[in-house]
Amino acid sequence: MMNTSNKRMIITLAVVFILPVALAKLALDNNWFNKASTNKGQLLTPTLDMTALQDKTTEPKWQLLYVLPTKCSVECKNALYSVEQIWAALGKEHDRVRATVISTPDSDVLAMQRIEQQNSVKLLKTNAENVNNVFKGEPTNAIFIADTLNNVILRYPLQVEQQQAILHSRDILSDLRKLLKLSRIG
Repeated sequence: MMNTSNKRMIITLAVVFILPVALAKLALDNNWFNKASTNKGQLLTPTLDMTALQDKTTEPKWQLLYVLPTKCSVECKNALYSVEQIWAALGKEHDRVRATVISTPDSDVLAMQRIEQQNSVKLLKTNAENVNNVFKGEPTNAIFIADTLNNVILRYPLQVEQQQAILHSRDILSDLRKLLKLSRIG
């Protein structure tokens, strides 16, 4: 027959080891906390395949994307500024990322000329049909991140106010740095 100290020891061990597991299971089942989502952008599921837009001869790199609209408004100018600044802020890692602006024949001509004068941003000229095939109804008024396999994986909304755009750029930069740290490709 067990004495009372042995019974207490068994009950204490059961409480110490079983209670945390039961509480964790209860917390998971009832969604009591934010699951481990650390990205600041909207994760695109399923991802968008942009292989049709890419030149097959270029080496695989992470891409910071923006689709140039027909009229470059304040949001557009903020997005172009953000893309350029994020790429520059990557420092020694910027050689692993390509800042790309996708343009169509309908895109803003003055904005395209400004982009062509920059060395940091690549202008990718294509037609509207290819852009529609890639984005499949997804709104293109955003900044996107694409992986080295040409999958568009994250979307960030545009900002009207310049200060908000700068703050939002920090979020994009943070996500991009995490991706680069976890990736050995590109």
